[in-house]
Amino acid sequence: MSTVVRAPLGAGFGRLWTSAIASNLADGLGRTAVPLIATTLTRDPALIAGLTAVTFLPWLLFGIPAGMLLDRVDRRVAMAVANSLRFAVAAVLAVLVSTDSLTIWLLYVCVLAFGLGETVFDNATTTVVPSLVTRDQLDRANGRMQSAEITIQNFIATPIAGFLFAVAIALPIWLTGAGFLVAGLLALSIPAAAAHAHRSAEPGAAAAVLPPLSAVVRFLWEHRFLRWMILLTSTTASALAFAQGSVVLLLLQTFGVPAALIGVAEAGVGIGALAGALISSRFVERWGRGRVMFWAILLSGFGLAGVGLTSNVVIGVVAYAIGAFGVAVWNVPWGAIRQAIIPNAMLGRALGIVRTIGWGLTPIATVLGGFVARIDLRLPFVIGGGVVVVVTLIASRLILSASVQEPAAEPIPEGQPS
Repeated sequence: MSTVVRAPLGAGFGRLWTSAIASNLADGLGRTAVPLIATTLTRDPALIAGLTAVTFLPWLLFGIPAGMLLDRVDRRVAMAVANSLRFAVAAVLAVLVSTDSLTIWLLYVCVLAFGLGETVFDNATTTVVPSLVTRDQLDRANGRMQSAEITIQNFIATPIAGFLFAVAIALPIWLTGAGFLVAGLLALSIPAAAAHAHRSAEPGAAAAVLPPLSAVVRFLWEHRFLRWMILLTSTTASALAFAQGSVVLLLLQTFGVPAALIGVAEAGVGIGALAGALISSRFVERWGRGRVMFWAILLSGFGLAGVGLTSNVVIGVVAYAIGAFGVAVWNVPWGAIRQAIIPNAMLGRALGIVRTIGWGLTPIATVLGGFVARIDLRLPFVIGGGVVVVVTLIASRLILSASVQEPAAEPIPEGQPS
C-alpha cells in the first residue's frame, strides 16, 4: 500500500504562519475582553450586539479599498502598518479603561478602528498564501492557518483574557496591543515572493499585469459558481451573525457562566472548530470539496439551532462546538477554492469584493439578532441555525459542484495574443 508523501509548505509559509499566530493571539484577547468590557457599561442585548456588528462594518466600508491597496503595494509593509494602527488603538483603549473615561460609544469607535486594520492584515494573510505554496497545497495551507487561529484564539487567548479581565480590566487590552505590534514586525520577515500581486509560487509562472478593477468585477460576475457562492455565503454569514451577536449575554445570563470563565466556555466551543480545521483537508482529499462543504455547512446550521433549544450549559456548549466544527470544515475548502479560481493578479481586490458582499448584511443581521434576543437570548440561535439549514438544502447542487471547479488562467496583458 503506497503512502502519500506531502511536500513541506516551506519556510516562507512558516514565517507567514508565525506572524498570523501573533496576530491571532492579539485578536483572541481583544475579542474576549471587549465584549466583557461592554457588559460593564451596558446590559442591553441590542447595544452588545451592535458592538459585534461594528466589528464587521469595516469590511463593508473598507474591504474593497483594502483589496485595491494590497494588489498595488508591498503586502508585507501593509500588514505591518495595519497592525501598528491596531496597536495604537489598543493603547488608547487601555488608557480610557484605566482612567475610567470609557463610554459604550467610545468603545464602538475603538472597535471600528480595530476593524479597519483587520481588513488589511487579514486580507493580506489570505492573498499571500498562493505566493508561498503551490496550488495543490492550498487546502493544507489554509487548514494550517485556520487551525492555528482557532488554537491560539480559543485555547490560549480567550481563556487567558477572561482571567486577566478578572484581575484588571485593562490588562488584556494592553497585551492585545503588544500582540498586534509583534505580528506587524514579524510580517516584514515574510519572503519577497509574497510582496506583490504579480508573484506566484507556481513553477514557471509568468508575471502578471494588474487588470483594472472593472475586470475584477466582471470576472466575479461572469463566473457562475463564484457569483452564486458569494450570494450563498452572504446569506449564511448573516444568519450566523444574527445568531451569535449576543452570545456573551447568553453565556452570562441564560447559562449562568461566571465572567471569569467565559473564555473557558468559549474554549469548549473551540474544540469543535479546531477539530474541523485540522481534518478538513483530509476530508477534501477523500471525498472532494463539494460533498465536504455541503455536509459541513448543514451541520453548522443544526449545531447553532441546538444551542437555542436548551438551557443546559453543557448541552449548549456541545451544540455550539458542533456548529463551530461545521463552519471550520467549510472555511478551509472555501478559502482554497477562491485562491485557486481567482488569478493572483486580482486576488486582493477580488477577496475584498467577496468579503464586502459576503459580510455586507452582517452588521444589520447582528443588530436585528440583538433586538430578537430581547425576547429570549436563545431565539436568535434557533432562527439563525434554521436559516442556514434551509439555505444549504436549497443550494445543494451549487455547493456540490465545488468539486469540479477549475483554476482560472492568469489574465493576459493588453496587446499580447491570447
